[in-house]
Amino acid sequence: MLRTENLTKSFDSTVAVQDLNLNIRAGEIYGFLGPNGAGKTTTIRLLLGLLQPTAGQVYLFDSPITGDTIHIKRRIGVVAEEPLATTRMTGWEFVHFFADLNKVPHPEGRMEELFHALNLWEARHALASAYSRGMRQKLSLIRALVHDPDLLILDEPVSGLDPFGILEVRGVVERHRHQGGAVLISSHILSEIERSADRVGILHKGRLLVEDTIDGIRARIGASKVVRLVLVKVPAALTQILQRIPDVEDIELLDHQLEVHVSGNRDARAEIFQAVVESGGILVEMSTEEMSLEEAFVTITHLNVEQLAGTP
Repeated sequence: MLRTENLTKSFDSTVAVQDLNLNIRAGEIYGFLGPNGAGKTTTIRLLLGLLQPTAGQVYLFDSPITGDTIHIKRRIGVVAEEPLATTRMTGWEFVHFFADLNKVPHPEGRMEELFHALNLWEARHALASAYSRGMRQKLSLIRALVHDPDLLILDEPVSGLDPFGILEVRGVVERHRHQGGAVLISSHILSEIERSADRVGILHKGRLLVEDTIDGIRARIGASKVVRLVLVKVPAALTQILQRIPDVEDIELLDHQLEVHVSGNRDARAEIFQAVVESGGILVEMSTEEMSLEEAFVTITHLNVEQLAGTP
């Protein structure tokens, strides 16, 4: 759907994006992350042809962005970080206008579906300028989807939304993915990216530090998971039995609760449960806690780039 080859953009002596190689596939949600000033907005403008690269190339649907690409860009839907601010049109008129720009024949059925899905049906004939920020954000998503694009590029798509609005947007984006579309989401709400993204790319100072699944990122930085056990009574032999399990790094005991630290991505819960049974313990509760994407993000952006690149 979208790929870049050594994409680079400089402004005078400042390199905003350096040798960026992305590859976003059909049926995938790709989380694009980075601290402020990392180069995310510049990258998105390069992807859309709003900026010309200093070096490298952008390919949309295996076609390079060169010359007249309006037929290619009609296969993309975009939600900018700041939703529309002023317009004299109603929400319905606004979306219909963009449907006409994209030469969508008889768009009313598609518009009705989207206005219902994002809970704007009752407000469709109100002036868009009178919408709340969250409503304008949802209207921007309707506009981006009205022509059934293959690729969605979303910059902070749930900013300003309440929990119900976030669920509505998530549902619409998931349906787009399940229908074979691709989605690139740039967001500071890392919990939302963690919930929905198939892969994540982390940009820092214009360079892509890491690109992987959430589990793959945890493995790269050696993150461990914690398996918490609550027992009626902790048998004396349990700790020794647990220590025999591969990848168990540490065991902490507090009253009737054990915390078992397991390195890497290995799921050791079955072996831990068997250890409890073998020791004669009675398990009341078992839960798992893994490093969050937010914690991984902070860790990665503080690691040395060369060190990370050399990590298998």
